[in-house]
Amino acid sequence: MQLPALKPWVPVLLTDLTLLWLLQELECSLFLPGLSGLWLEGAFRMGVLWGVLSLLGELGKVGELLPTLCLSIPLFLSLRTLVPGALNAPPVLLASAPWTWMLVAYGGVGLGWAVWEVLSPSEPLLLAQEKEQGQKNKAMMWRLLRLSWPDLPFLVAAFIFLTVAVIGETFIPHYTGRVIDILGQDFDSDTFVTAIFFMCLFSLGSLFFAGCRGYLFTIVLSRINLRIRRLLFSSLLRQDLSFFQKNKTGELNSRLSSDTILMSRWLPGNANVLIQNLMKVMGQYIFMLNLSPWLTLLSLFEIPLLMAAEKVFNARHQAILRRMQDTVATARQVVQEAVGNLITVRSLGAEEDEAQRYKEALEHRRKLQWRQDMEYGVYVLFKQGLQLGMHILILNCGLRQMLAGELTTGALLSFLLYQKDVGRCVKSLLHVCGDTVSKVGAAEKVFQYLDCEPQMSPNGMLAPSTLQGFVEFQEVSFAYPTNPKNFVLKGVTFTLHPGKVTALVGPNGAGKSTVAALLQNLYQPTGGRLLLDGKPLPQYQHQYLHSQVSVVEQEPVLFSGSVRDNIVYGLESCGDDEVKAAAQAAHADGFIANMEHGLNTAVGEKGNQLSAGQKQCLAIARALVRNPCVLILDEATSALDMEFEQALQKCMFQGGRAVLMITHRLQTVQAADQILVLEQGKLVEQGTHAQLLAQRGLYYHLVHQ
Repeated sequence: MQLPALKPWVPVLLTDLTLLWLLQELECSLFLPGLSGLWLEGAFRMGVLWGVLSLLGELGKVGELLPTLCLSIPLFLSLRTLVPGALNAPPVLLASAPWTWMLVAYGGVGLGWAVWEVLSPSEPLLLAQEKEQGQKNKAMMWRLLRLSWPDLPFLVAAFIFLTVAVIGETFIPHYTGRVIDILGQDFDSDTFVTAIFFMCLFSLGSLFFAGCRGYLFTIVLSRINLRIRRLLFSSLLRQDLSFFQKNKTGELNSRLSSDTILMSRWLPGNANVLIQNLMKVMGQYIFMLNLSPWLTLLSLFEIPLLMAAEKVFNARHQAILRRMQDTVATARQVVQEAVGNLITVRSLGAEEDEAQRYKEALEHRRKLQWRQDMEYGVYVLFKQGLQLGMHILILNCGLRQMLAGELTTGALLSFLLYQKDVGRCVKSLLHVCGDTVSKVGAAEKVFQYLDCEPQMSPNGMLAPSTLQGFVEFQEVSFAYPTNPKNFVLKGVTFTLHPGKVTALVGPNGAGKSTVAALLQNLYQPTGGRLLLDGKPLPQYQHQYLHSQVSVVEQEPVLFSGSVRDNIVYGLESCGDDEVKAAAQAAHADGFIANMEHGLNTAVGEKGNQLSAGQKQCLAIARALVRNPCVLILDEATSALDMEFEQALQKCMFQGGRAVLMITHRLQTVQAADQILVLEQGKLVEQGTHAQLLAQRGLYYHLVHQ
């Protein structure tokens, strides 16, 4: 029968109790009396227990318990000697104390360790994750520094002003104490005026240089923010369509607006605070050591306690902050979807549902905010209590030094001012460390988007002076990246000839829109080849390809701006004559002439000032102004009457271009030179209207339906 494994703390406890029993039997003759004996006893016990844990191979988390277990009593009794009257109570060795005192000591250590275990991660996996996250944060900090390289002259000037301002601030408490000493002794007007002069000089000088520092850091912040937003927006525009299917628009908008601001504040904000407070702490401790080395040493006990509290708080704060960023992105997504599709929401009577979704998102964020505020309140309460206790202790010890003639009143006042300012600076340093991690955490997602490479092949270089528009689909198969196992097209082969009109028909979901998307190079075929004039589509230069292949959709997208802006959208240069000719060919010149400002009339957001038919006419003009060799019409004239559509087709079908039409209008299909019939991603029929009717296949049934 296999015995259960002992917990690692069991042999530690048994060994420690055995040591204490032996020391008690030996009457602690091995150690010196007093505080020296206390520290020797603690060091001896810690060394023995360390060796036991090393033999057991359990020196991990339990090993961190040993300093607390063995040295907490000597530390406490050493600090007790600083209290007046406590020197008469001799410290005792733990081995010679009553067993009730031992139980109290073990219970206190155990309770403290249990609280620490709750507040800090203890699993090796979590520790490994923290280490990995720390390495990521360092890498992102270096990337943020490289992004700030163009602002180096501003940063150098800002740090020079910062240094001068800190030096001035450091001298102010010194001269304040000098003034008090002058007033308390035999008054010397010259010395008093000199002290006041230098105090005012350093005060005004530090204010002036601090203002210059803040102004330069503000400039750097705005420049970095602009640079990061431009890089992120450019990176998003280069992504393929599958990227936007995986990432919601609201989340992307949140990263672009909120997270970039946090990133840009890292160097001009956090580095400013970090270096400023670090220099102030160093300078102030120099003055404090000069005033009273003993009080300075005593004030140092506050720092490790603050660091421990900051470590615990930061770990919890970062976890809540990441969740809050996600809830903000979710709330923005709800607003964008509801407001952007308000007509659909209202037509379906779903206003209350959308309001409830937004309420749930806000409620989730409120709970996280409440938890964050509560933990911050506990943290601030601990810091304020610690600061108050240290202040009282230093006042007590300073009073004893004044009574002994070792310190003057002005020197004590200067020391207290320095000690208060040092405490504020140390808290700022600890806070900026946590704040730096939060800003770097915000940068993590932004850098992920910046590093995201499009899955499409790189942009080609072909840009021939002439292009015929001969399109070949050769055994083309395709599955969307979000669903790679479901093939939308399966071995499709056909040809688009220049000067010919091809109609693409089939049931819903047959793959018609996918053919149009592939022809625009929005996706790459999963299998087979797609050629334009005998060259694969990705080999053409991006702007050139989309000037030669134009599309007009059933619901065209217009942008806020004028009519002219929407017609020439994406073109580097286009004259007024070309714009007017395209508008006339698209039969849009009539309603444009009736507008208040003609071509300069604003169309509103998404073209909401125009009717559906007018939008389609503008989209056709936008396609024709490019004079493409391949024209794709995806229900492009569905909002127009038949007579108007026929007049438009005469203009669109001219010019010797290859035309691909996706339409459900039988009269339009009949006029095509060839008809392609798709069913479940396969090309099942191909021919003219008469030929396909004679076959009495799918096309025949579609016509009769």
